[in-house]
Amino acid sequence: MIRYVVKRLMMLVPVLFGVTLVSFSLLQIVPGDPAVLLAGEDANPEFIEAVRKEYGFDQPLHVQYLRFVARAVQGDFGISIRNREPVIRLLLQRFSFTVQLSFLSILIAAAIGLVAGVVSATRQYSLFDHASMVGALLGISMPIFWLGLLLMLVFSVHLRWFPAGGSGELRHLILPAIALGAASAAVIARMTRASMLEVIRQDYIRTARANGLRETVVIYKHALKNAMIPVITVFGLEFGYMLGGAVLTETVFSLPGVGRLMVEGIFQRDYAVVQGAMLLVATTFVLVNLLTDIAYALFDPKIRYE
Repeated sequence: MIRYVVKRLMMLVPVLFGVTLVSFSLLQIVPGDPAVLLAGEDANPEFIEAVRKEYGFDQPLHVQYLRFVARAVQGDFGISIRNREPVIRLLLQRFSFTVQLSFLSILIAAAIGLVAGVVSATRQYSLFDHASMVGALLGISMPIFWLGLLLMLVFSVHLRWFPAGGSGELRHLILPAIALGAASAAVIARMTRASMLEVIRQDYIRTARANGLRETVVIYKHALKNAMIPVITVFGLEFGYMLGGAVLTETVFSLPGVGRLMVEGIFQRDYAVVQGAMLLVATTFVLVNLLTDIAYALFDPKIRYE
């Protein structure tokens, strides 16, 4: 197991290298001069040139990139152009909120998706099965920003049950978590249904029923446990997507997360913030996938990592 984990961690290096290269390249082709943005449009050319030299914008691109990678390895993502604060401090302040939102979203998605998937599989072709699959199709199809605006219109404007934005209390996260977790709930429901249908048709399930076991024991102890391997894979992928997909949710609901910080950094051409946020999200995504692979052994003892 330890050998497998170390090997996967070593595979993290080329992935992060690719992320840094792509993020650095994309920001370079965006029109505009960050030195002018930092110094101000009315600044004289001498001051702009001094700012460009101070932040290293006058260096060749490969030198700027190597400097960024060297600092990132040490946990230094530079100084934000707009806030004049270390980027790592801004990211840590915002990242905890994004993790809370993503964690609550995956809990909602898991609760809805697992229940809908199991019931649909055990009552195949029933009214609930058809209704849940139609709901799953709608959940996958609806854009996050449109669903977020719809939830705000219904539950904030008309019913006044939840705030339309802001942060500070758990109720501020309810609507954003539902909007962010809707698509994941739909994917989990469809995967759970498909996996459960395959498992409940196996011989050992028929044997368990023939031995007189209660239907709930057969479904939740024997069938669901063996059907969880592909569902766990979906959990890991969806949680990783939530960390990146929180960009739209945090922007719509005005939440102080990493996603909104990244959007602000893009509009303000704050290179350090955007590069640091992309690298942080990518690292978290890969680590979540690693934990997902390790979790396979908890549900299937036959899985052993060499």
